[in-house]
Amino acid sequence: MIELYLSALATFFVVIDPPGCAPIYAGLTAGASAAQRRSMAIRAVAVAAIILFVFAAVGEAILRALGVSLSAFRIAGGIMLFLIALEMVFEKRTERREDRAAKVAQTPDVVDVSIFPMAMPMIAGPGSIASVMLTMSHNHGVQRVAVVLAALATILVLTLAALLAAGPLMRLLGAKIEAVITRILGVLLAALAVQFVIDGVKIALGV
Repeated sequence: MIELYLSALATFFVVIDPPGCAPIYAGLTAGASAAQRRSMAIRAVAVAAIILFVFAAVGEAILRALGVSLSAFRIAGGIMLFLIALEMVFEKRTERREDRAAKVAQTPDVVDVSIFPMAMPMIAGPGSIASVMLTMSHNHGVQRVAVVLAALATILVLTLAALLAAGPLMRLLGAKIEAVITRILGVLLAALAVQFVIDGVKIALGV
């Protein structure tokens, strides 16, 4: 079970990327008070948690209702995660997040950034939703499901901690170190994505 927990933890950490969310949040809330930043961080993670746990609970039922097999979803999800990994390696994901954040920051009427863009799509985006559903589809039984959900909860807590400590964290890491970490995580995510595709193909072919 420890191995499953660490595997799920690594997958969710790479996809949700708490350190990568911190600089975006710091930039979006630059003009907010400490209390406002804390409130928005808590709200963002809470909303993202609801979205991810709902998809973890009823994701398979949604697929069945749409007539989509788990093997097809594993292959599609693996391809999606691989594309995200490529963006991380070549820093396209960071650029896209920063562009989205800049557009929000340029709108003077927008004060609360907790729901958009932080909760969705930055924390609970297509990649994280797909990874949650894929991981859940691999694991059945109360114990294994509980372990996966515990790993997801751990990453959400780490994300909250990263958002709350966004300012000091960015001063500590710096842009160059953050870029290196993002690239390393991207390579790991690419390997995980390929494994998802391989597993999906095996199941589809009955291997």
